[in-house]
Amino acid sequence: MTRITIDPITRIEGHLRVDAVIDGGEVTKAWASCSMWRGIEQILLGRDPREAWFFTQRFCGVCTTVHAIASVRAVEDALELPVPPNAQFIRNLILIAHALHDHIVHFYHLSALDFVDVTTIPDADPAGAAAIAQSLSDWPRNSKQEMAAVKKKIVGLLQSGQLGIFSNGYWGHPAMKLPPEVNLLAVAHYLQALEFQRKSNQVVAILGGKTPHIQNLTVGGVMNAINLDGGAALNLDRIYMMKSLLDEVIDFVQQVYVPDCCAIAGFYPEWFTYGSGVTNYLAVPDLPLDPESTSFDLPGGTIMGGDLATCRPIQSARDPYWRDNVVEDVTHAWYEGSGPQRPWQGETVPDYTDFEDEGKYSWVKAPRFDGQPMQVGPLAQVLVGYAQGHELTRTWADAAMGKVAAIAKTDVHPGMLHSTLGRHAARAIRAAVISDLARKHYQLLLDNILSGDTSVATPFQFPAGRIEGVGFHEAPRGTLSHWVVIEDGKIANYQAVVPTTWNASPRDREEVPGPYEAALLGNPVANDEQPLELIRTVHSFDPCMACACHTLDVDGNVKATVKVL
Repeated sequence: MTRITIDPITRIEGHLRVDAVIDGGEVTKAWASCSMWRGIEQILLGRDPREAWFFTQRFCGVCTTVHAIASVRAVEDALELPVPPNAQFIRNLILIAHALHDHIVHFYHLSALDFVDVTTIPDADPAGAAAIAQSLSDWPRNSKQEMAAVKKKIVGLLQSGQLGIFSNGYWGHPAMKLPPEVNLLAVAHYLQALEFQRKSNQVVAILGGKTPHIQNLTVGGVMNAINLDGGAALNLDRIYMMKSLLDEVIDFVQQVYVPDCCAIAGFYPEWFTYGSGVTNYLAVPDLPLDPESTSFDLPGGTIMGGDLATCRPIQSARDPYWRDNVVEDVTHAWYEGSGPQRPWQGETVPDYTDFEDEGKYSWVKAPRFDGQPMQVGPLAQVLVGYAQGHELTRTWADAAMGKVAAIAKTDVHPGMLHSTLGRHAARAIRAAVISDLARKHYQLLLDNILSGDTSVATPFQFPAGRIEGVGFHEAPRGTLSHWVVIEDGKIANYQAVVPTTWNASPRDREEVPGPYEAALLGNPVANDEQPLELIRTVHSFDPCMACACHTLDVDGNVKATVKVL
């Protein structure tokens, strides 16, 4: 029996430490610890609620638009304020473009190297790699010449001894099993993905004013002036440029990302049996279609115990089933207090101790829904959509499972998605679903503008007294919610319950582990000094620790220096 500590986990956002006990070649106990704290909730106290979204974007430099939208939605919920259709569609297009960027980056640039061994590429046959790629899709950049150029580039890199972005990988690990040709096509698409994630971000910048921290939101709508003939407003040139960029990204997602994910999954079918952990799932509805945000293009709901028959819908942010069941537990988190609290009554007051196995060991709280830990993220959304018969989700999920089954030569069904590879597959499925919805919401926006409607915001005033609101969004990493209490027009309390808080949560008062810790149990570990298998499962959640931790020294002193390899 040995205990290993991986600190920091790299190829994620933020600082994450994972401790694991290895016995008999598999994990028997795990701890997930976030080692940073921001305190933005405290910075917001006493401020004008209209400013909150500017600050909450700074939870993270990656998950920016998602916090902005959850924040303005929270204030709008408290005011019961409708949002004009143009504003809804503009917001939706920003969120879709941001999510497509995020999913592409996660698969290719953050997690693919857990399965792809670049050091075998000198042995790859470019013609063979091109033939495999062309069997998966009609993507025009799968030629033998493209593969040969990438091979030449990687061989030169390997011969130089300066691997750059490919340094410090667990190359040659026994858990790596892709043929050299598949490794070559994956790296070719890794490099292409750098181009297409940028195009998706350009859409965010066109609508949001800039990226990563957008500038166009306002409580009640957006600040995008619409004038189809104007030079400085949202005009036809910008609208058609946005469409052109989206079309390119959509083609990449559907012809490259989804087939690549299926191909890699087909070579690692055993990873559909690892990494299950918590099989309670939570997703919220998103991409609202009406001013009151009661009709959505993506469904939400809960699933308990992995049984799709238990799926219970969440209708909107005002649904009592949603509002009454979310709590956060700080028993094992470095905050004052213990046990569960509803977000509107919650506090974020630091109470740091050393890392204590049986005490406090993380800056992440432990959210619970109706007393249960919940897994959030693309897998939750895909399963909830599949259970509710959401047409696009079923279409893309069935197509992906069919492709994996053909490559792996085995039966693949939704129950296998409760796994490390299932999370990757679900993220690709979700990317395909929202890529189709990108075209729909672009057309909805254009049609509404062409009808003569150029309104973008609803005016309002804050009432005297106390009001409460919650805004949610199904972010790339899962269910995100901001909870605000407003008294006489000022913020009296503010709590953000974010996707990685759900997934990276420590144990709760009942000593029940969160999804990361539970998913690591039973994972194989071939080499304690190269725990690749642990990294695979953690990366499958796409951690974003900066959002989750909610470290700040109030005097501005440096507390630690961390070298990230």
